[in-house]
This record gives sequence, structure tokens and C-alpha cells, in this order.
Amino acid sequence: MLSLLSTIRPFSLPPPLHTVPLRVGNVLEIVGPSPSAKTHILIQVAINCILPKHYGGLDQLALFIDLDSRFDIMRFSQILIHRIRIMHSQPTLEPHNGGADYDHTLYNLCMSRFLYIRCSNSLEFLQTLKTLNRRLEKEKEVHGLSVHLLMIDSIGAFHWVDRASMFSSLRDNNRKLFLQSVSEAVVRDIKKLLQVHPMLVIATKSVIYGDRYFTASNEVKGNFSKDNCEERCSRNVPRSHQHFQYREYMPSVWQSFVTHRILVRSSDNHIVTSNSQNSSFYLLEWLLPRSSFPEKIIVKDAGVFVDS
Repeated sequence: MLSLLSTIRPFSLPPPLHTVPLRVGNVLEIVGPSPSAKTHILIQVAINCILPKHYGGLDQLALFIDLDSRFDIMRFSQILIHRIRIMHSQPTLEPHNGGADYDHTLYNLCMSRFLYIRCSNSLEFLQTLKTLNRRLEKEKEVHGLSVHLLMIDSIGAFHWVDRASMFSSLRDNNRKLFLQSVSEAVVRDIKKLLQVHPMLVIATKSVIYGDRYFTASNEVKGNFSKDNCEERCSRNVPRSHQHFQYREYMPSVWQSFVTHRILVRSSDNHIVTSNSQNSSFYLLEWLLPRSSFPEKIIVKDAGVFVDS
């Protein structure tokens, strides 16, 4: 009965993901141009997961799978230290003071609960998913805790590379890499993993707007680096037009796997400097389930906040 209740009970996630109840087994997709605070939101949720309960956290392990090699461990550490300082009534964020005014024991405990894996291509990602069950069992034995949060940043990182490989390898049957089969394998392996290790899955994805959607002929001729294809699709998109429907490029098997979806886009007040800190403003809108109006969020040195 206790196991069932823990599965049904929704997560207590920090803003800006607090408005819609999320449970283990749900798959939340955070979509938006690059950059749009998607990774910042993952960092905030991960820190909330690894902090002890008496510090306002979930007291569990968090697994971060980095597919675009942009994760900044120093940024993660900075926000974690700030959270610990707030709990000790020392909210001042001073990253250059040597960090002598926070609980190092708590910091080390939280960092040990954050599991990080980086993959450089789809095959490494698939191999990681197939071996995760053994790793999660081992981490559970070491920490006495389960992984309740699986984060994937960014799920579409290898899409254009794989699509190019599909066209360039048509003459070699042994090297074909079809997008549909890769996505089916990813979804199948995650579903198997969730049966043994009930988790909330949060994945980020860069989006494509309007006529900047590439055709197959353009893809074959272009440069297919992970950063190039995603950023060129969202670069120079006027902020006033970013509320238009984006073009979906992930295969249908992944789209149907997603249970919740959020769109994050730049606000008109994109960057404001105050008190020697940079603050970036974004609009966050729930697409699944549909929300009536977007929320404004602010990304500061101390993390992500909802603008009231």
C-alpha cells in the first residue's frame, strides 16, 4: 500500500513546474529555442530532488543524461551552494569567496546523489539505457535511495546527425541508421526501465519555427553538428513571432510517449542587469495540458524564479 501511494502521490516540484501535478511514470518534455532556460529548469529540479527533506527537497537520487555536452557543473554547484546558504539564513551568493560559509558535508552529500552521464551519439545513448538498470541497482545499494528523477538534455541532439547518416549510408545496408527504429528503441528501453525503477522523466528539446524547417535535400548538403542544426533553426527568430506553433521533428513514437509538454520562449525583456547580476526573462506555457496564459520566469545567478 505504501509503495502504491508513493507512486500515485504527485511530485513536489519547485517553480516553474509547480502548477501541474506530475507523478512517476510521467514524461515531461520542455521545448524551446536555444537558449531558453531549459537546462536551468532541469538543474533546479535536480537540486530539489537531491536535497534532504528537512531542507525542502525530495531526499532522492537524480540522474542527468547529457546529450548535447552543454551541462555546466560549476553552474550546478553554484545554485546548490546558494540553496544550502538560504537554508542556513545566508542567502548572499558570493562564488569567489572560497565557499567557507556553507555546510560542506551537506554539499558533498547532495553532489554524491547527482548522477551524471554524457553520451556523444545515439548508439552510446542506447547502450546507456540498456545498462541503466544495473547501474541504478548499484547506486541504490550504495546510497540506500532510489532514483526518482531521470533527466535527458537534449532528446533531439542527435536527430539531424542520424538523419544525415540515414541518407549518406543508403548504399551500405550494414550501416543504416533509421530515425524511427532509434526512437522506438529509446522509448522501449525507457518504458522497461520505468517498470523496474518508477521515475519521473523530464526531457528537453530544441525547437524549429516556421519556414526554418530544413528539407531532406538541405540536410544532406549542410553541416550536421549537433549545435549547428538546432541553433540555426531558432537563431534570429523575432521574439514577437516565437508564440507561433513550432515544427515537430521527433518521430511519432516519441511524441506519443510524452504525457506533458511545456514551451519556453524568450520574453521581450530578455536580459536585464541589476545589482551586478544578469537576469534573463522567459515565458513558460503549458501545451499539454493546455494552460490559458503563459507565466513569466526569471533566470538569475541564484536559479529560476516565477515573476509575480
